Amino acid sequence: MLKLEGKTALVTGGNSGIGLAIAHRFVAEGAHVFITGRRQAQLDAAAASIGAQATAIQGDVSRMEDLDRLFHTIDATGKKLDILVTSSGVSDVSTLDETTPEHLDAAFGVNVRGMVFTVQRAVRRMTEGGAIVLLGSIAGQIANPGYGTYSATKAAVRSYARTWTHELAPRGIRVNTISPGPIDTPMFDKASDEVREALSSRIPFKRLGRPEEVADAALFLASDDSRYVAGAELVIDGGMIA
Repeated sequence: MLKLEGKTALVTGGNSGIGLAIAHRFVAEGAHVFITGRRQAQLDAAAASIGAQATAIQGDVSRMEDLDRLFHTIDATGKKLDILVTSSGVSDVSTLDETTPEHLDAAFGVNVRGMVFTVQRAVRRMTEGGAIVLLGSIAGQIANPGYGTYSATKAAVRSYARTWTHELAPRGIRVNTISPGPIDTPMFDKASDEVREALSSRIPFKRLGRPEEVADAALFLASDDSRYVAGAELVIDGGMIA
């Protein structure tokens, strides 16, 4: 039997990288998946690659009007929401000296504010048995020069997961976090061979992770296989921070 047969999922940032791999995996296991992202052409291509069980809705999670439109569109289909994966995120380099209010606002706007208000709207549409998977990062646990703001946003993701676990457990909704290490997504397409080799050398498996490997973890946390798992952080980094 398929693990997500008859389920409905929303994957933010489902137009590329990890989010797209998760959407593909969920559909393969029987779910109907709504995906959202900022770039319409990329979003349309992603939906076409997934097939008829995917519905694409353009939007920016940091904009409240876009979030309201997203959930009103889902409501109009008559489907209840069983699963939420918050995969939208931005990651820009900025040292302390270089950090501007605009940089800080942009990072927290998507990675934290957008996540919070996406979850807030999603849980209103979930019933007992709902599952929320937040995309964190090992950056929230380690020093990462030049990525202080990004790391802080991911530490916030983990903190929210702990709190929401207690707040939502009485409603039968589970919250867990996936924290990937370096994953070979389009974000690395412009990285030099030297950068890729330097990262790989820090990983016991000596390679970057694959989006499909994160998707497998997301499937576990979204399905009944993890029905007694809540408030957990599943690190997918090939042993990098071990």
